[in-house]
Amino acid sequence: MQADIKKSIERISATLPSGVTLIAVSKYHPIEAIEEAYSAGQRHFGESKAQDLRIKQQMLPKDICWHFIGHLQSNKIKYIAPYIYLIHSIDSLRLLQEVDRQGAKVGRTIDCLLQIHIAREETKFGFTPEECRTMLDEGEWCSLPNVRIRGLMCMASNTDNKKQIKEEFHAVKELFDEIRAKHFADTDSFDILSAGMSDDYPIAIEEGSTHIRIGSGIFGTPQK
Repeated sequence: MQADIKKSIERISATLPSGVTLIAVSKYHPIEAIEEAYSAGQRHFGESKAQDLRIKQQMLPKDICWHFIGHLQSNKIKYIAPYIYLIHSIDSLRLLQEVDRQGAKVGRTIDCLLQIHIAREETKFGFTPEECRTMLDEGEWCSLPNVRIRGLMCMASNTDNKKQIKEEFHAVKELFDEIRAKHFADTDSFDILSAGMSDDYPIAIEEGSTHIRIGSGIFGTPQK
C-alpha cells in the first residue's frame, strides 16, 4: 500500500505546474494511510469532519498543514480553530463571523476561502456568485480581524461533460479576478483558487487553480 500511495503522489506531483499545491484528501482514510503519504513527502491534507480532524491532528506530526474542505457547522469551528491551516468552505457571513470569534479566543488569524456554488447540482453548498459579490460589497467582513480571506473554492458538476466542467471553472476564475481587483488590489494575500479533484484537476489547473484536492487518486476508494 505504501508504494502505491507514494507512486500516486509522485505521479500527480510530476504533472503539476510550479505554484500548484496538492492537497491529499484523507477523509475516510485511516491514520496509517496518512502516515504513508507523509513519509512520501506530502504535507497538505484535507478533511471534511471536525471530529475526525481533531483525532488525526492529535495523532499525526505537527508540521502537517490541515485543510478543512467539507461543509462546516458553526458549532464545530472551536475544535479546529487552534491549528487549522486553511478553511475552504465558508458559505455565509455568519460562518465567517464565528471563525473570527473562535480565532480571537485562540489568538490566531485564520485563513479562509469563500466557497462558490457553481455546479448545476443542488447538493453542493456555497455562495452563488451574486451572493458572494453582495457579501463583499456590504463590507462587514472588513471588521473581522481574526480571519483573512485568501481566495475562492469551488466544485464543478459531477459530469463527464468536460466542456461544462471547463466553463464552470472558468466562471469561478473570472469571479476570482473580479473580486481580487475590486476588494484585494492592495494586498498579495488573496491568491488561492481551490478547484479540481481526482477526475477533473487537469481542467481546473488549465483554468487557473492554485490548489487541487485529490482523494481517490492518491488513496484509492475509501472504505467508509
